[in-house]
Amino acid sequence: MTKDLWSLTGVVVVAVVTFLLGFVGSRRANTTPDFLVARRAVPSTRNAAAISGEYLSAASFLGVAGLVLKDGIDALWYPIGFTAGYLALMLFVAAPLRRSGAYTLPDFAEARLGSAGLRHVCTFFVVCIGVLYLVPQLQSAGLTLNTITGLPAWLGGAVVTAIVVINVLGGGMRAITLVQAFQYWGKLFAIAAPTFILFTVFLAGPNTGAQRIDDGGLLRFTKDITFTTSEPVRVQVPEGMNLEVDGVVNGTAVDGMVLWNKGLYTLGAETTLSVRAGTAVPVVDGAPNTNESWLKPQQNGLSGLFETYSLIFATFLGTMGLPHVLVRFYTNPDGTAARRTALHVLYLLGLFYIFPTVLGVVSRQFLPQLLVTGKTDAAVLMLPNTMMPNLGGQILGAIVAAGAFAAFLSTSSGLVVSVAGVVSTDILPGKVRDFRWATVLTGAVAIGLALVLPRGDASLTVAMSFALAASTFCPMLVLGIWWRGLTWVGAVCGLVAGGGLVILSQITTVISSYTGHWAPSVASQPALVTVPVAFITMIVVSKGTSRRRPDDVSQILLRLHAPDPLGFIRDRDVARFGSVEERARLDAKHRGAGPYRPLA
Repeated sequence: MTKDLWSLTGVVVVAVVTFLLGFVGSRRANTTPDFLVARRAVPSTRNAAAISGEYLSAASFLGVAGLVLKDGIDALWYPIGFTAGYLALMLFVAAPLRRSGAYTLPDFAEARLGSAGLRHVCTFFVVCIGVLYLVPQLQSAGLTLNTITGLPAWLGGAVVTAIVVINVLGGGMRAITLVQAFQYWGKLFAIAAPTFILFTVFLAGPNTGAQRIDDGGLLRFTKDITFTTSEPVRVQVPEGMNLEVDGVVNGTAVDGMVLWNKGLYTLGAETTLSVRAGTAVPVVDGAPNTNESWLKPQQNGLSGLFETYSLIFATFLGTMGLPHVLVRFYTNPDGTAARRTALHVLYLLGLFYIFPTVLGVVSRQFLPQLLVTGKTDAAVLMLPNTMMPNLGGQILGAIVAAGAFAAFLSTSSGLVVSVAGVVSTDILPGKVRDFRWATVLTGAVAIGLALVLPRGDASLTVAMSFALAASTFCPMLVLGIWWRGLTWVGAVCGLVAGGGLVILSQITTVISSYTGHWAPSVASQPALVTVPVAFITMIVVSKGTSRRRPDDVSQILLRLHAPDPLGFIRDRDVARFGSVEERARLDAKHRGAGPYRPLA
């Protein structure tokens, strides 16, 4: 009960601070540009912290450690890809995107290629990516609350949704900028402090709770242990074992002592296992079951190699296509500040990812039961109390829980703002009240899907969002910024081809998970196929429809690449939503700067 009280206190403190910071940030938010791009006035250092706070989601705070625990060295590609993507974004996208003067990705597409139809297609994919990314945040919030207190999982997602919607309703981008910047530093402390303390405890030894690794590399339980699966899971049993089971195994109800031979077993939800000391630890299907294979990369042959390179494509290229990340670069004053922001983000993320990686390694020794239940995302939450079953462990656990909720809140805030901004400006008239209605609708859809859809590893679900972004907006942005030959027809065909294949693979993977896991690896990690398909489709179709190229493409590209002091930037949010005085100032400032395509 004391442990629950400490953890609940940490969560409540984060929730209250988030609400108060959102209130402070929203006091002067009263126009559409305030809600969409925070008046383009966010300094690069604060924006970098805000982007990092928004980007470090459930996949980063919980999922990375869980994947390292389960998959070993192969899982390191996740933090590497999540961070390295900002290098490509800084080099190829950040500054030209800001100079375009757009305020959403669909707006950039129309500004560059002059097609309202393309804008609608982009709107569809922004909503898909945003919702696909938002669902695991809410599900992980439920997992966190359930793990630390035993309260129903749906409550965590509902709390996060309520706080985020209230903050975004108050001031949109302006309200959440201060929240996200503060939450980056809060999350860094919440992951760094426990890592230093727990790793010191681990090195100091002796660690009576650590599991033993035998001469064959198998993990073995050092004491009798009882644990329960929360969801259906398939496990590999590395050798024969006796255990007590109460639940469903391979579709049959079991209650009592059983003998399991080496092989695969399917466990139903709420199945309780009681295992004796000295028993080899089973692992979820597909994970390495020996320490040697856990430490060596590429143990699955050609399919494993394909998945790794596909993951690299998805994370490295997907970053520059994530709507909730790109919308933050619109808030910089100019292109130079946007590029400087991306540089700051690189070292902020690189610093953060050291810590969940270390916790994942340590968790393998202390939380082997998670390898059986598949609930590896809970490793960071459970490790403090497992290694330090005293008041110190309870306090560290509360700090970690608070950091996890900060991750859900900051990422969910950015996702809701990006989706609501697109819905309000492309589907609704675009006024402040439309933004607020879109915020409520986005939150309602996201929490509904989070409650209905099965929960998977947060990093794996988020990686699918990256694959969708890499296969749609990444090629459109790279070609639209650096190739004058792109046409709106080519862009639409590429978006539909790349995005459609990713969505089809996601549907295939979900169906396969319920019908025998028959889907090939390309379905779970499709980016290595879908990204080249999208690029090639855009190029080939654009060459075949070269007459659809915008007449003023040279002036548009000049605006994207000209140095900022030349003053070619024209902010389209002011042109569409600004007051009469703001529009007059914009026209006077840029009179004679060349043709400018107004919004329809």
